[in-house]
Amino acid sequence: MAEIQSFRNPLDQTRVTEFVFLGLTENWVLEIPLFVTFSIAYVLTLLGNALIIVTIVFTLHLHTPMYFFLSNLSFIDLCHSSVTVPKMLEGLLLERKTISFDNCIAQLFFLHLFACAEIFLLTIMAYDRYVAICTPLHYSSVMNVRVCVQLVFALWLGGTVHSLVQTFLTTRLPYCGPNIIDSYFCDVPPVIKLACTDTYLTGMLIVSNSGTISLTCFLALVTSYIVILVSLRKQSAEGRRKALSICSAHFMVVAFFFGPCIFLYTRPDSSFSMDKVVSVFYTVVTPLLNPLIYTLRNEEVKNAIKHLRQKQVFS
Repeated sequence: MAEIQSFRNPLDQTRVTEFVFLGLTENWVLEIPLFVTFSIAYVLTLLGNALIIVTIVFTLHLHTPMYFFLSNLSFIDLCHSSVTVPKMLEGLLLERKTISFDNCIAQLFFLHLFACAEIFLLTIMAYDRYVAICTPLHYSSVMNVRVCVQLVFALWLGGTVHSLVQTFLTTRLPYCGPNIIDSYFCDVPPVIKLACTDTYLTGMLIVSNSGTISLTCFLALVTSYIVILVSLRKQSAEGRRKALSICSAHFMVVAFFFGPCIFLYTRPDSSFSMDKVVSVFYTVVTPLLNPLIYTLRNEEVKNAIKHLRQKQVFS
């Protein structure tokens, strides 16, 4: 059994000071291939999302609400993957995978901050597409610069509040052992299982908090897409094609992100064998797919990247 590093507080109670991860796999033969695979995926995630941000910032005709939100999505994906993937890669190389209690709580906080911010941003992006397609004549007045900035501020505020609630509910529990987390990163469900008290009420509060946000935003997204699809019947063939192209890319991102979120955070405290696979998709694959989906399916972004590359060559 893994050692429990602890200290004695003034009340003479034992408190865990570090956690031990079981990691992504206990099969050491798979660890090096997985390390290489996820290292490549992480580098591509950083480069792809950074490329989208730079392209949008330095391309004037992309300074529109849709691409403003897209650059924020790339920034969130870049940060979201950086919260968990480096520690996972480190664990694939080490025999004993540990993290201090404080670092575990910090990882948990930022994981939920960026995940919740992305949920709100995807909802905002759906609203942006709804306004652009269903009320195009009022688009410039509804989605002006001030509104866009306020929406982004609101999503970061909402993400921060959600993450503070999750962190508070987790840290208020006593942890006196065991200290083994059956995962490769710190998240609320596997951490609260190690608490030395009954966590049923806390678990229900956490599930209701995360579940309400995930399901409410997902239903709002589905509703907006249904309304958009109905309104496309009045559009021209070219307008329908462009709208469907943009909305299909957005919906792919929504499906890849909300599927794992709903699976992991809207059920009571229980474990399934698929949890680690779903977590990998949620923390590694989705941040990588977003830039690929938006760049490979979006002609404006591809042309802007080519233009920037040509300017760099000529300069």
